[in-house]
Amino acid sequence: MEITGLFLVAALMIASFAGLESKLGRTDRRIARVERKLDLILDHLGVHAGDPELPQVTALLREGKKIQAIKAYREATGADLKEAKDAVERMG
Repeated sequence: MEITGLFLVAALMIASFAGLESKLGRTDRRIARVERKLDLILDHLGVHAGDPELPQVTALLREGKKIQAIKAYREATGADLKEAKDAVERMG
């Protein structure tokens, strides 16, 4: 009886995680669609949003502290690691 209960709990957990993963995937796709539309609107209006001016990041780059600059960029903008690394490399 206990093994049956454990299997049932495990099956419910797997089903819950699968449903959550599916929902996250849909959300990611919706966000990507919204970002593409926003990019089209900005292009249509002739607005080009460049990298933000971040004096702290610039100062860290001047001091040769690239890793700290990437971390500061991530904290200031909410960018993921790759986006922050690419942006800091463009700045430096």
